[in-house]
Amino acid sequence: MSTTAGTLTRDGGWASRLWRRQLYGYPDTGARVVFLLITVLATVTLYYELWVGGGVSTLLLANLHMSFTFYVVILAFGNLVGAFGSLLAGLSDRLGRANLVVFGLLFTGVFTAFVLPAATGEWTFGIETFVVALVEGMCLVATPALIRDFSPQVGRATAMGFWIAGPMLGSLIVAVVGSHTIPAVVADPRIWTHEYRICGIAGLVVFAIALIGLRELSPQLRDQLMVTMRDRALIEARAKNIDVEATLRRPFRQLLKPDIVISALAVSVFLLLYYTAVGFLVIYMTTVFGFSVKNANGLGNWQWGFNVIGVIVFGVISDRFHVRKPFMLIGGIGTMVATILFTLRATQPATGYYTFAWIFVGIGAMTGVTFAPWMASFTETVEKHNPAATATGLAVWGWIFRITVAVSAAFLPVVVTSVTPLVDHGQQVQVAQAQAAPALAIIDAHPALFAQLRKYPPTAIPPALQLQAAQEVGLPGLQAVQKAGPQLATLAKYGAQVQKAAKDNPKNWQAWWWVCVAGQFLFLPFILIMTGRWSPKKAREDAEEHQRLVDAELAALSA
Repeated sequence: MSTTAGTLTRDGGWASRLWRRQLYGYPDTGARVVFLLITVLATVTLYYELWVGGGVSTLLLANLHMSFTFYVVILAFGNLVGAFGSLLAGLSDRLGRANLVVFGLLFTGVFTAFVLPAATGEWTFGIETFVVALVEGMCLVATPALIRDFSPQVGRATAMGFWIAGPMLGSLIVAVVGSHTIPAVVADPRIWTHEYRICGIAGLVVFAIALIGLRELSPQLRDQLMVTMRDRALIEARAKNIDVEATLRRPFRQLLKPDIVISALAVSVFLLLYYTAVGFLVIYMTTVFGFSVKNANGLGNWQWGFNVIGVIVFGVISDRFHVRKPFMLIGGIGTMVATILFTLRATQPATGYYTFAWIFVGIGAMTGVTFAPWMASFTETVEKHNPAATATGLAVWGWIFRITVAVSAAFLPVVVTSVTPLVDHGQQVQVAQAQAAPALAIIDAHPALFAQLRKYPPTAIPPALQLQAAQEVGLPGLQAVQKAGPQLATLAKYGAQVQKAAKDNPKNWQAWWWVCVAGQFLFLPFILIMTGRWSPKKAREDAEEHQRLVDAELAALSA
């Protein structure tokens, strides 16, 4: 059966097309664009589901009585689970990518819409999160592999720019939906579940679209290197003689090379700021600068929005000039400068909303300049070793990326020691202080008297001291202090550590942001080991030479 998409699976009826998705002819441009758009839509959805918790982190912790430390452990272990899901996704070189994405969308949609919002305890929520992380770790390697399959190297950065827009758009959707659906003053402690349900239902809609419309190339087609669309005839001619098993023998041994492993690690530390912001930006803005959850999510709109613009625009420009490395260098330096400006603001509590907004514009745009060319260059570096093992190479990257996220999440509380008491007890202390304000005023007016009273249990105060208290403070005042006993106990237990944490918090966070700057700096020298030219002129000459070789091989095959 022929369509503009190429030749579909060779047997079975229309129902079999819901799981038999291979194309045996390379699709025309229109169909190829549709498959790419569905893949990008799936990526956006999966990242929306992955990041949704960050937009309601403070509400989630309070409602499930979850400590900040426990929350960080969930994030770290979830990424560790996802890392091994990414390794498993390397099997999609043998078993295919499309069904992994389609039925992964079904699974994560159901969990996000119905299972996670039903959680009433921290352990239930944590274990369910790990299950979702495993599936998403697999799917989020299969999606860039599909993007690579449907995009020749000339045009790869543009296609990867749209794929990279997936994480950014996922983060942006979390921020936009949160800023429009979470009230400035939260009355319902379970409002975090609304965000998960909205997200999960959106995921199930995208599952239905992918179920009907997503396809993939047969192994014989996707296992070849395609530089331009003009290679199509040669690739289809070669496909008849491709030995898939031979090309995929020991794929990890073929791809555990320095240029792949070190590049993956370098970009992972470069993105430290990104995934810290995804998981903790709301916590940072609320605890350091006093922003509401609604406004903290609103700030995320600026970063993620310009991130999306950056990856798409500079993906197109990178393809126009046929080079990746100059853009990685310019974007890396620009991201580092913008991050330094952000870091310096950590100890300036009077910084306003729009000052941060402009800084986030710079961070978002410059990260986009870097990352779209990097993804294109990375897949091209993998293809240099073995085009048939693209998913395996992306699995190596996904594993290293998620291990780095897990390690960074585990170490963040070690550097930002102040955030744990602030998140765990800050609101409790704030409420206690407000409710006990009249009693505190009375105590502050008679410090010596109440210092004496604190030496005795309430039932063992000497009569003379009781009489002195009644004369100095009066019976109503003593009753007000007695009534505020629970709040005063809370302040006595947590007040000092919360006060110290509030004082230390800006400097602690600033130290972590400097770690992120260091990661961006370390990324720069490892641009050199990736494949590709620095000079647009040399890159064009390479493309022309490749086309001469393709034409010669086609002529030989047709002779």
